[in-house]
Amino acid sequence: MALLRVATLIAATLTTGLVAGLFYAYACSVMPGLGRTDDRTFVSAMRHINEAILNGWFAVIFVGAPLLTAVAAVLHLRADGRSVLPWIAAAFVLCAVMLVITFGANIPLNNALASAGDLGDVTALAAIRERFEAGWVRWNIARAVVCTGAFGCLAWALVSYGRVTGA
Repeated sequence: MALLRVATLIAATLTTGLVAGLFYAYACSVMPGLGRTDDRTFVSAMRHINEAILNGWFAVIFVGAPLLTAVAAVLHLRADGRSVLPWIAAAFVLCAVMLVITFGANIPLNNALASAGDLGDVTALAAIRERFEAGWVRWNIARAVVCTGAFGCLAWALVSYGRVTGA
């Protein structure tokens, strides 16, 4: 059981770190880079990115982070794992907040961008971009911070688990 506990905690930490890193990369490079492009390039690129990210590899990591964190919490309910449970629980709450932000803000903005009309309408591109960019960037930064917090909590849970078990 101890091996399953630590393996699940490691998997939760890694998947959460990957998701946090993805959001961080968008905040530090993807969106600032796209922000320097013209409206047509911005809207077209974001539409393509939003389509490309919908793949199995992303889904496994994105869904895996909160799911593995929940499993890790359940596995640490016993006495020898309880000391790290508050950190895992905090990480789970932060993962849940990340999901709320993603499904409540970023995905609706992605969907609105996808259905906003034809790229041939040059006059509408600036308005489409304006309705999307600032809000999407702001919410992405929020979820990057929240997910990084979850990653930190899980990393600390691993350190604490090692101290408690002598691993």
